[in-house]
Amino acid sequence: MQRKKNPQADLRKYSSLMFALGLCLVLFISWQAIEYKTYERQYDLESLNVEDDDDEEIPITEQIKTPPPPPPPPAPEIIEVVEDEEEIEETIIESTETDQEEVVEEVEVLEEEIDMDIPFAIIEDVPLFPGCENVAKSQRRKCFQEKIQKHIIKNFRYPEIAQEMGIQGRVFVQFIIGKDGNISGIRTRGPDKNLEKEANRIISKLPKMTPGKQRGRPVRVPFSIPVTFKLN
Repeated sequence: MQRKKNPQADLRKYSSLMFALGLCLVLFISWQAIEYKTYERQYDLESLNVEDDDDEEIPITEQIKTPPPPPPPPAPEIIEVVEDEEEIEETIIESTETDQEEVVEEVEVLEEEIDMDIPFAIIEDVPLFPGCENVAKSQRRKCFQEKIQKHIIKNFRYPEIAQEMGIQGRVFVQFIIGKDGNISGIRTRGPDKNLEKEANRIISKLPKMTPGKQRGRPVRVPFSIPVTFKLN
């Protein structure tokens, strides 16, 4: 015999209702948890009894004052007695004026020998290059420079090594015309040693000159000139 189920005992028809009630219950609990507030507890400060245990008795110390040293005894006053009859020496001031008949001694001023280099630009009498002796004094400086340029052009020779390597540039040469008119102290500065060596050779072939003079005395005169090496 087959059993028949009572339709009133079937709980599946209430499943949607139960689910809706459970969902509402969960939402209510979540809302209450979010809205829950806590408050800090406040204490009444008057009810707290704080014992004053930190108060310590500080002993009173007596400050010992050192008495100041006694003042030094006053120095005795020394009174000098000056006699009124003491003779005072008179200071005689002699006149510094000289009489017209006074003989004035001539003082000879010995000029010290000038032992210093005088630049070519400010020397009184410039050194004389051979061939400039008969030129006016005002034109001797120009004559000297023109003779130097002609000497460089005449003795100029471009180094073969510098030509092969394509080296060119300007070599600055400085030398000194001594008191005897000879050339000394040649110094060169340029872009290549071969060019410097050639410039040194050209200047060393300069002839002996008449030395420059300052206050009528021969002096050493430094002179500088550039030597240009340029490839065509």
